[in-house]
Formats: sequence, structure tokens, C-alpha cells
Amino acid sequence: MENKQPMRLGYLVKRFLPYYKPYIGVMTADLFCASMTTACALVFPVLIRYITNTAINDISSLTFGIIAKIAIFYIILRIIDAAANFYTSNQGHVMGANMETDMRRDLFEHLERLSHSYYSNHKVGQLMARMTGDLNDISEFAHHCPEEFFICGLKLIVSFAVLSSISLPLTLIVFAAFPFVVIFVKFFNVRMRFAFKEQRRQVGEVNAQVEDSLLGIRVVKSFCGEEVEAEKFRKGNERFFKSKKNSFFYMGGFSTSTRVFEGVMELTVVVAGAVFMIKGKIMPGDFTAYLLYISTLIASARTIIQFTEQFQRGMTGIERFIEIMDTEPDITEKKEASELTDVKGNIDFDDVSFHYEDGGDCVLEHIDLHIDAGKSVALVGPSGGGKTTICNLIPRFYDVTGGSVKIDGRDVRDVTLRSLRNAVGVVQQDVYLFSGTVMENILYGNPGATREEVKTAARRAGADEFIRTLPRGYDTYVGERGVKLSGGQKQRISIARVFLKNPPVLLLDEATSALDNESERLVQQSLDELAEGRTVFTIAHRLTTVRNADMILVLTNEGIAESGTHEELMNAGGIYAGMYKLYS
Repeated sequence: MENKQPMRLGYLVKRFLPYYKPYIGVMTADLFCASMTTACALVFPVLIRYITNTAINDISSLTFGIIAKIAIFYIILRIIDAAANFYTSNQGHVMGANMETDMRRDLFEHLERLSHSYYSNHKVGQLMARMTGDLNDISEFAHHCPEEFFICGLKLIVSFAVLSSISLPLTLIVFAAFPFVVIFVKFFNVRMRFAFKEQRRQVGEVNAQVEDSLLGIRVVKSFCGEEVEAEKFRKGNERFFKSKKNSFFYMGGFSTSTRVFEGVMELTVVVAGAVFMIKGKIMPGDFTAYLLYISTLIASARTIIQFTEQFQRGMTGIERFIEIMDTEPDITEKKEASELTDVKGNIDFDDVSFHYEDGGDCVLEHIDLHIDAGKSVALVGPSGGGKTTICNLIPRFYDVTGGSVKIDGRDVRDVTLRSLRNAVGVVQQDVYLFSGTVMENILYGNPGATREEVKTAARRAGADEFIRTLPRGYDTYVGERGVKLSGGQKQRISIARVFLKNPPVLLLDEATSALDNESERLVQQSLDELAEGRTVFTIAHRLTTVRNADMILVLTNEGIAESGTHEELMNAGGIYAGMYKLYS
């Protein structure tokens, strides 16, 4: 995901600009208010110039009435400045927060569309860093970037025009240093982009390591692994520190070089301006105004210097955002894909082959299989034989690399993903319950179901009885990943979730292998109830649980080694019979 070369600045800006579109009115008002605050700042030196030159030329003409008018005028300017500043500070930040919200929504929705393989290769902690830290930097950038550049540009243009009207030769001498400033800015900006991108990557690594350690805290404690985890964190934390140290080095170099240029500019104005004033080419009031305008320009330059860090963080965040948004899902729908409706549950594997993208050996080669609707199939055999892969190909968690998988005669690649996956229910060994209530977790199977339908699904799954004994029944909070429930309870809630979904095709991936005997008995009863009338694929290592399957397939690295009913395979005395005698 990390590119060796940063994306071009113009490309990043082009991709980011559409997020301003819904807020163009706010942005226009923000820039107008920014121009008002800038105008107020630029008028002050003009007033000082007028008062000074008038006092030098004819002190009697500088009356209290004129001073009062100037004071009232300046007070009005300050009121306008205060109101404009409030708008930019308030609504400008709100606009940035809105854009951040829009981008976070788009990023989350895109992540939800990415395929299983993406999450096999990327750490959740890294993705979380992009969802939070990166987008927060972009929020600040979205507001301040156009505003600061607009103000700086306006001050530069107006100041150059006013200073040129006072003394064009002096202005050209002072502004001669600006091309060198641009060169230095470009030099340091490129290096700061690299440094900030590496810093963001290390933040993600720290997040990923913390997430991994805390989610596995029970394993850590049971193996007394606190010191091991602390050492892993120390190393990651040290790498993060080094990345920050590197970015601070370039920030320091940038700040120092610009301060040198500021000093050169101030010295040039004082020395050259004094010479011009001695020779009578500039009035004392003009020279005073000149100094104030130069001070304004230097203050603007300092603001830009301070903003440069924020600018680079924002551009780094935008780049990392685009990297994810440009990642295409491995599994996509055809434009002409149609809905899969009235599903019976006939499943066909026609000459199916599959291998993962990492270039490994084929997991499946030339598999042919036909399962009639309502039949049950058990997949058994040693690990690595392709049992889970066969189940993953039916709902298109992965796509075949050869042949086709069909439901009711229709290639799964020709139907919409939503209709396909609505037709398939999955019960896994590693049950995932969301942080929420029992009711919310079961409702995930059918968000539009009524409370009574949820309870009916729970009763059919054998979960209603224990749910009623929980402190708040169906409204009991289950904890993160269902930590407050036992393995058997979590599994029965997951089965209730599938009951509520009511799919015609069911995939059972070692759904009872992690349970104790009593929990396995209860869950198996629930699974038998759930399987009735559906096409069922069951992956099992406990062969006693699949004796009644209509067909048992023995998968090895060579493909389907044996197939038949329990009795047929036992009579054949082959691999299945040997496994059954060994493990039963």
C-alpha cells in the first residue's frame, strides 16, 4: 500500500477538490471574511503613513477632528475584522469537520466493499489510523489551506502594489530574495512529505500492535507474555519516535532557513530604506509605512511557515486516503448482473480450480460437484485440502480461477452480490458478536424483523431459555466480541441470527469444534433444526457429527479422494473409514 514516491501535488489537489463542492457557499463566505480581515490589517500602515507625513509637513493641519475621524474609521475596521474572524474561526472549522465526516463515510463504505484478501494483507490498526488521525489532519487542512494561501497571496499582491507606489527600486531590492525562498520551500516540502508519511505509517503500526496485544490479553496473561508484548511495543514505539525525530529535523531546517531570509529582508529594508531617506527619495512617513508593510509580510511568512507542517500533514493524509480509495475490490459485480431470486439451493461446481493471488499452489483443481436442493454435504479431510475454500467460493468471498460455481444453474458471477449473499447463511467456529445487545446481534440477520420474530428465531436456535436468564434478557449488553457469554451461548446466538436470515443455502464451518460436550450437544440440536429443508455444506473434524449427511466428500491435496454416504465410505475401508476409527 505504501508508495515509494509521493503522489504529485497537483493530482492530490484534483482528487480532493470535489469534497469542497457541497460547501462552496461556506467557502466563498469564508474567503470573503478572510479578505476583510486582511484589508483591515493592510489599512493600518496607510493610516500611520498619513498621520506621520501630515505631521512632518504641517503639524497644524493634523487636527483633533481628523484624528477622531481616523479613530472612528479604525474602530469600524476592527469591528468588521472581529466579525469576519469569528465567521472564519467558527464556520470555517465546521466546514472542515463536515468534509472530514464525508471523507470518513466514503472511506468506511469503500473499506466495507473491499474483498477478504485485502484484510488478509493489511492490519486493522493501520486502517484505523487512516480513519482517525489522517482524516483529522485533513479536516484542519481543508479549512486553513485555502484561507491561509488566499490571505498570504492577497497581502503579497497588495503590499507589493503599495510598496511599489512608495518606492519601486526599494521594493525590487527587497523582493529579490523571494525566488530563493521558493527554492528552499520546495526542497524542504518534498522531504517533509516523506517524513510525515513514514510517521503516519509508524502510528498505524503502533495502533496495530496495541490492538493485537489487547484483543489477545487473555492469551498474554495465560502465557505470562507481558514482558514479550512490552518489548514488542517498545520497539514499535521507538521506531515511531525516530520517524517523528526525522520529521522534526526537516521542520527545523525549514523554519531556520526562512528565519534567515526574514532577517536578510529586515536588514535590507532598514539599510536601503535609510539610504533612500537620506537621499530624499522617500519620506519618513513612507518609510514608516514601508516598515509596517514589511512587518506584515514577515508575519504572513511566519504564519505560512507554521502552516507548512499542517499543510504537509494534510497532503500526507489525502495521499493515504486516496491510496485506499484507489484500491479496487477483487470481487466486483458485472454491470449486467441480475438479482438471484426464488432460490431453491441446487449447487454446481463445474471444473473449478482456485489458487490465491500470492502465487501459491492450487488449492482446488478441476473440481466437479453437483448438490441437489435440500441435500446435506459434509466436507472432511486433512487441513489444506480446500474444505473452507469450497465454502468461500459459493458466496463469492473469493472468485474461482478456473471453471464456475452455480446456484440453481446460474453462475454466481452473473448475479448481484447482495442477492447472492442473502441466499447464503454462514455459521463459523470463531463466532463474532458485535459490541451491543443480544437483540441487536440477532437482528443483524434481518434488520427489519420484529422483536417477536427475533424471539422466535432464538427459540428455534435453542437460545431463548438462557437469554431470558441474562440480567436484562434480550437487552443485555454482550461486551466486546461477546466476551460476557460462553462459547456455546455465543454460537447459539449466531445460529439464531441465521434463523432470522432464513437462507436456502447454509455453510457450517466447524461450528461445534471449539465447544465442550454439553455445549456441542445443544448447538448440534440447533444446527439440525437450522439445516432442515436447506442445502447444507458442513466442514467437520468430529466425524460423528456428519454421519447422517446425504453425501460426504473426503478432500486431500489431490482433490476429492472419496465421496459417498457414511455407510458406503465405511464399507470401502478407505481414508474416511480410517479417520472415523481414529477420531470417533
